[in-house]
Amino acid sequence: MLSSGELEALGAWMDAQGLPGGPIEDLVPLAGGTQNVMLSFRRGGRAFVLRSGPRHRRARSNDVLRREMRVLDALSGTAVPHPALIAACPGESVLPGAVFYLMEPVDGFNATVELPEPHASRPGLRHAMGLAMADALATLAEVDHEAVGLGDFGRPQGFLERQVPRWLAELDSYAGHDGYPGPDIPGVEAVADWLGEHVPARWSPGILHGDYHLANVMFSRSNATVAAIVDWEMSTIGDPLLDLGWLLATWPGTRPMLGWGGLATAGGLAREDEIVARYASRSGRDTSSITWYAVLACFKLGIVLEGTHARARAGQAPRNVGNRLHAATLSLFEQALDRIARA
Repeated sequence: MLSSGELEALGAWMDAQGLPGGPIEDLVPLAGGTQNVMLSFRRGGRAFVLRSGPRHRRARSNDVLRREMRVLDALSGTAVPHPALIAACPGESVLPGAVFYLMEPVDGFNATVELPEPHASRPGLRHAMGLAMADALATLAEVDHEAVGLGDFGRPQGFLERQVPRWLAELDSYAGHDGYPGPDIPGVEAVADWLGEHVPARWSPGILHGDYHLANVMFSRSNATVAAIVDWEMSTIGDPLLDLGWLLATWPGTRPMLGWGGLATAGGLAREDEIVARYASRSGRDTSSITWYAVLACFKLGIVLEGTHARARAGQAPRNVGNRLHAATLSLFEQALDRIARA
């Protein structure tokens, strides 16, 4: 929550932006997939959602949020389902030390948290949810990143070739956490070698969400469509097919290793091949190398999650969370080896 002084500063900043005035009311913290601050509130008869970095910010927390602001602004006017940006504060003086932005509330639900009606009782609707995720991803892949002002948002040249050394270096960096004994992850070298030997030769750059899975979308409460893709912290310009690989690596229809809640156990979900076919038909992109992208997603996500395990061993995150995510890392590398064996 925000202190009374922070709320006063927020109100003054909103006044300067020409937003509705009056007292800030109905302030409610929102749960999310990250440690970022998320608050809903009303002011002047309008609903807002505030998003800022975690209270215990890391070195790049504000820079990451600035990138998120930029990509949401760029997506305005496109067909990509996303939270509409109302106003952004990239400076750190309003909320001391923290950047933030305001966005429109999304009328939808997170399927890892709840499975309401009619989705809970209609298998056909649940099946369509996976295809809708492919549709939303294809819509994102269609956006011309240069035309929407994101020409300098990433470094697409050599993007795929950089992935393995970049994330191996990240894994090595965890050794700096006191109490972390080092990665005990069978298959790291084998997966890294296979990825290095099978890099796709051709691909077309586009906007990459970077963390596209079930917990980062909100579905319409009345049908299977995606109401919004959320949490754009890892977005960049790269190969959009990695988003599809990420979806497959985390999809609960076949591998519910991340505990995605009610949807994962309800059944009736789309198969991987159906999701890939839907994406291919909607985007026109070549998905013949999709196994490589799914393996890369397992590799990258596994290393990301292991970072929380390392911080937990150093007392910087709850130990039980670190242990749970380490187990997920092991599962992801097992999945990667399985996909390689079946390739």
